Amino acid sequence: MLRYTVLFQFFNTIEIIKIFLAGNVQYCLFIDERMEEDKVLTIIAIYPGTFDPITNGHINIVDRASNIFDIVIVAIVINPKNAPIFSLQKRVNLARKYLMDWTNVTVCDFDGLLVKMARQKNADVIIRGMRTILDFEYEFGLASINRKIEPDIETLFFTSIEKFHYISSSLVREISSLGEDVSGLVPPCVAKALKNKLVKVDNKD
Repeated sequence: MLRYTVLFQFFNTIEIIKIFLAGNVQYCLFIDERMEEDKVLTIIAIYPGTFDPITNGHINIVDRASNIFDIVIVAIVINPKNAPIFSLQKRVNLARKYLMDWTNVTVCDFDGLLVKMARQKNADVIIRGMRTILDFEYEFGLASINRKIEPDIETLFFTSIEKFHYISSSLVREISSLGEDVSGLVPPCVAKALKNKLVKVDNKD
C-alpha cells in the first residue's frame, strides 16, 4: 500500500500507467531521487493533424488530453498532397485563437516525419483521434510504423464522444461550401472564417 501511495504522490496519471503496463521495476527506482531533489517530470503529448478546419471534435480531444498531460502540442501539418481550404498559417492562427485559454496547450506547424518532430519537441506521446471503427486499421498501421521508428514514443488513441462521432473536417468543408451553417460543428472563429471564405468565392463569381 505504501508503494502505491508514493507512486500517486510523485507520478502523474500517465507515468503510473506506464509503470504498471511495462511491469518494469526500474521506473520505481527514481522515486527516492525525485523525493530528495523535488523534481517534477513534464509529460508532453503531440496531437497532429491537418485541422482543415479544426472542429469541435478536435477541440474535445485537446481538452481531454490537457487534463491528462502536462503539455499538449497541437501540431498542424502542411499536407501538400491535398489542396486545403485554409492556408497553413490561417489554420495555425484559428487554432491558436480558440485554444488560447488552455494554458498548457500550444500550437505549431510542421512538415516532414511526425516522430522526428516529436523527438525535437521531447514528446512522450502521440495523440490520435478515432471517430469510428473504420479509422482503426489505418491508425493501427500508422502507430506501428511510428513505434518502429521511435520505440520510446507511445501512441494513445482518443475515441470521440458520441455527439462528435459524425463530425469531420471534410464534412464541415462540404456543408460550408453549400452555404449551410456550421456553427454547431466548429468553434465560432472557424465558422466566421468559413463564412468569409464563401463570401469571397461568391464575389469572384
